[in-house]
Amino acid sequence: MEALSLLPINTLTNNHISLSASSNYASLSSSLQLNPSVKARTLTLRKSLVRVQAENEDYELKQVRDMAAARKRWEALIRDGKVKVLTPREAGYAVQLSSKPLLDVRPSNEHKKAWVRASTWIPIFDVDNKLDFGTVPRKVTNFVMGGWWSGMPTLSYDSQFLAKVAEKFPKDSELIVGCQKGLRSLAACELLYNAGYKNLFWVQGGFEAAEEEDLIVEGPTPLKFAGIGGVSEFLGWTDQQRAAAAKEGWGYRLVFSARLIGVFLVADVLYIGAQQIGHYLQDIRTH
Repeated sequence: MEALSLLPINTLTNNHISLSASSNYASLSSSLQLNPSVKARTLTLRKSLVRVQAENEDYELKQVRDMAAARKRWEALIRDGKVKVLTPREAGYAVQLSSKPLLDVRPSNEHKKAWVRASTWIPIFDVDNKLDFGTVPRKVTNFVMGGWWSGMPTLSYDSQFLAKVAEKFPKDSELIVGCQKGLRSLAACELLYNAGYKNLFWVQGGFEAAEEEDLIVEGPTPLKFAGIGGVSEFLGWTDQQRAAAAKEGWGYRLVFSARLIGVFLVADVLYIGAQQIGHYLQDIRTH
């Protein structure tokens, strides 16, 4: 973005521009000199682009630092025995045989695909559907940094999470907390412990680590696949889908191979179509 904003200025001040190029830019250069407001708007736009880029970089750096600090706190919770660890199979036994409550803290985009029967769904982070000045740059950054591939939307913390949990469970409850991969549930355990919940159990590895027989699952999608999406899911290039392909055999793989071939064919058609449109427009200009 910054490079694009600098392009007109660099073009006008480059010492290696040919005479023909200089003559082409003469009128533009004079207009910039005669119209200070144009120069002022250009500089303002350039400063705005630089500021947005810097804010995005600061936000990403802050996220990395916050995650590193959070991991240390979560490890301490488990190491000190403040949060007990259960495998997905142990969690399934506790839910089915002992009727222990299971708190599902996944966002709505994952929960709607598959959920554990008799679990209680209260997301700690959920899909951010706002389109204001503060969230749009985050959505763009999330998409560019891999959201298009993984299908993971921009999430925001639900400030009412603890209040919603308190409505369902008293603080002396033996509460099993789970999410898709195990990270968000650890964050939830930290919040719950600090809020006074002392009988917490964390599902290690999340629901994604569960085998089919570990948990009673409902929903249109296998529980392992609830956390995937985007282009990677469409092409079958996720770890979960590769593992399924190894079990299912060639029939499963052929579906995604056909999709990949389809993507190449569509890309070729679009490329050829763009070339034809370019030739057509060129013919119109020449005639």
